[in-house]
Amino acid sequence: MPGSDLKTAFQRCYENRYTWEPGFQGYRGRCLWLQGDRQVEGTFEVGADLKAQVQGIEDAEVLKAVNSQLWEVAIHRVRRSFEQTHGENTFTAGDTDAVGTEVIVGGKNEGDRYRIKDDVVTMVHRHIHGTVVTIFTTDVTDTGAGYLSHTYTSAYADPATGEARGARNRFTDTFTQLPDGGPWVLQERVIEIDNDPDDGGQTFRFEDLQAL
Repeated sequence: MPGSDLKTAFQRCYENRYTWEPGFQGYRGRCLWLQGDRQVEGTFEVGADLKAQVQGIEDAEVLKAVNSQLWEVAIHRVRRSFEQTHGENTFTAGDTDAVGTEVIVGGKNEGDRYRIKDDVVTMVHRHIHGTVVTIFTTDVTDTGAGYLSHTYTSAYADPATGEARGARNRFTDTFTQLPDGGPWVLQERVIEIDNDPDDGGQTFRFEDLQAL
């Protein structure tokens, strides 16, 4: 019901996200960046400290892009308790639509909003570093130990005016589990600019993956 306390339901969604087990040691492999006819290849290693080291890529922009994807994936796999992340927030129900039930945040992160459905966070609307990011998740990968977003969009806007900052990006992520019950890691990410027929998209592939 609108106005009701959604802390328990939101916490259930939060704890249903897939995160790496404590003691994560890192992994390595080959990385490929593809756009149109271009292909760039290198090697990478993500350490226990979650920092990525990429070698063999001379193009500075591609190097930065590959590093960025590896960092972004790793930072979202860190396990933090609900109290650590959201202990100073309140969660109140808003409306419910096809995306899910709106979660209105109060307290420390007042102004943030989420939508939840079937123990999955289907929409994120957060204020980060002077901008607002809105993410809609439409499909997930069930690892058996939590879910990972498979298809989603991401858009940035001015927090005061709501004016878009750049085009909306559309993501398709494919994950794989490392051998012997190892962690789930990103195998491929495709990023396309929404509603741009001239956009060739970028594909990041991570192959020959091995746990450290």
